[in-house]
Amino acid sequence: MKRSYRSVLREIAYDNHGYVTVGDAMDAGVPAAELPKLAARGGLEHSGYRLYRFTDIPPGEHQQFAEATLRVGDGSHLRGESVLALLGLADVNPRKITVGTPQRIRRNLPTFIDLVRSPADTTVSSYHGIRSQTVAEALLECRGRIPASRLHDAAAHARAEGLLTTAEWRLVRTELST
Repeated sequence: MKRSYRSVLREIAYDNHGYVTVGDAMDAGVPAAELPKLAARGGLEHSGYRLYRFTDIPPGEHQQFAEATLRVGDGSHLRGESVLALLGLADVNPRKITVGTPQRIRRNLPTFIDLVRSPADTTVSSYHGIRSQTVAEALLECRGRIPASRLHDAAAHARAEGLLTTAEWRLVRTELST
């Protein structure tokens, strides 16, 4: 029995905080032209350039972080305070979600996204299914913007949760102490 395009896309969206990109759809065998057709029939809304959201999938606590990276596109990832906010570290609540990308983005983005150019050597991981700078790099990037005591506590909490390797833990402690 052949599955409908909508059911294929819904499966992708459940794993992606309610969102599906045109690229994800095409990788799953759904032609790009089908997304606007499905959106016109309802239940799927166009959210941004090459991005759609299933309206009946309830928003989760990480949905806006996922949306930010998906709106920016391929190669994008959360950076700095946004990584710490995603993981509940350092008691931060940034006004904007910082998204890094190695490439130039020319499209207009919502005001809740702070787009930054990220260095080519940025190590990217995935937390809650969202591409992000590693916790170690995010902690070090926040020096000077977040009090050192909160960063030390966040590092200890991240280590206890298994978000930092032993080598990263040692590096972060050393760097935060200087």
